[in-house]
Amino acid sequence: MTARIRSKGPLERLRPMSPNRAVPAVLVLSAVLLAGCANRDVTTTASIPDDYRTRHPIVLTEAEHTLDVPVASGDRSLTLSMRDNIRGFAQDYASKSNGTVQIMVPHGSLNAGAAAVLRKDIRATLVAEGVPSKRIIQTSYGAAGQGDAAPIRLAFVSTTAKTNPCGQWPEDLTLNTMENRQYYNFGCATQANLAAQIANPMDLVGPRGMTPIDAERRATAIQDYREDGARF
Repeated sequence: MTARIRSKGPLERLRPMSPNRAVPAVLVLSAVLLAGCANRDVTTTASIPDDYRTRHPIVLTEAEHTLDVPVASGDRSLTLSMRDNIRGFAQDYASKSNGTVQIMVPHGSLNAGAAAVLRKDIRATLVAEGVPSKRIIQTSYGAAGQGDAAPIRLAFVSTTAKTNPCGQWPEDLTLNTMENRQYYNFGCATQANLAAQIANPMDLVGPRGMTPIDAERRATAIQDYREDGARF
């Protein structure tokens, strides 16, 4: 009796790959894909300055501080609100500068006569708030005879902490987003607000000297410490 040998079909000839062989194949494929991605992007983002403090540094510069006092044609004295604003300006001057204060009076405008009268009152208010009289300079500027009432401008110059102007967009935002970088204007408002809050710009240069200790307060603190320790 002759035995027949049945040939294997195509499905039987295709044996599944063992798990031990599948894992190395997956690792090789992943390495190839990662190598291809690395070759596509050759930009080294670590070498690009991406710090808002570098793009918008706070620097000390000379700046003019002004106050415009509105004057109507019928004014003959300062109002309470005007006087309070001038006092605040004088206090700001005392904390930031020891130079000159300019009182600029309009000339040729409809309110020029009233401005000339208020000029004396403004000067007296500044002197009463501690501004030396010899450091007050009175000048005039040309103003149109028609249109809005020209104000009396007070001004002084002092060292001020500032940063570069905000609102600049020199680069394409889409490029920075793709590279996961900050856009140029990022952090500018924060730096500008921080510079405006600095009371003494010299604090950015170096620390202040230590003030003398309060001997009486120190003795009180030591005495309280000893009494509290004796209780326990």
